[in-house]
Amino acid sequence: MADRTSFQNAADHRWDLTPAAAASLQSRLAERIERRSFHNASQKIRTVAGVDCAYRNGIVRAAVVVLQYTDLHPLAEAVAQEPVSYPYRSGLLAFREGPAILKAISRLSMQPDLLIFDGHGIAHPRRFGIACHIAMLTGIASIGCAKTRLIGDFASPAPEAGSYSLVADGKELIGAAVRTRTGVSPVFVSIGHCVDLPDSIRHVLHCCRGYRLPETTRRADRLAAFGNLSG
Repeated sequence: MADRTSFQNAADHRWDLTPAAAASLQSRLAERIERRSFHNASQKIRTVAGVDCAYRNGIVRAAVVVLQYTDLHPLAEAVAQEPVSYPYRSGLLAFREGPAILKAISRLSMQPDLLIFDGHGIAHPRRFGIACHIAMLTGIASIGCAKTRLIGDFASPAPEAGSYSLVADGKELIGAAVRTRTGVSPVFVSIGHCVDLPDSIRHVLHCCRGYRLPETTRRADRLAAFGNLSG
């Protein structure tokens, strides 16, 4: 069972904040993001988890799938459902999906070393996307790996798999456009919490197995689908 003490006071803030208050909270919490590498041997990544959500009839279903890092063998999974209680607002996805995701993580039989989100980290107007937010509450390192760009400018990376180009917002580096499969559109990788950008790119590419999206996202997406009876 995941150690509940790892949650950094998930009740520290309410999830029903006004959009203005939610944006203000994101700006404050963004100052706590840690950008550092896993090069320390004591922080070796042994497990990585994908996080994704699906919606139907006013319900959001969150799925978390834990994989062994070396060979991406599945080790654990959990799902949770919550009523959708927050309206859609660009940049405030965590307030819509956060409660269900936290519940799903709390149901895991093991705590992963790293989370990869189908969403953004610091490549966000206030440098605090969903990957940052959930990582801050759980204390688990995280990466944002989004299918589309939210903000920032970039040059198209070379067409070969493994190529990438940096994404900047003005003069600030906020992520990378990463070509995970030759000839397909890149994904947008950014720091969530307790990682750096080179490691984030490396971990996402490691988790790709011939598809545009990493196996973490692909497995979590399948588990989150409402047709799946798990959970």
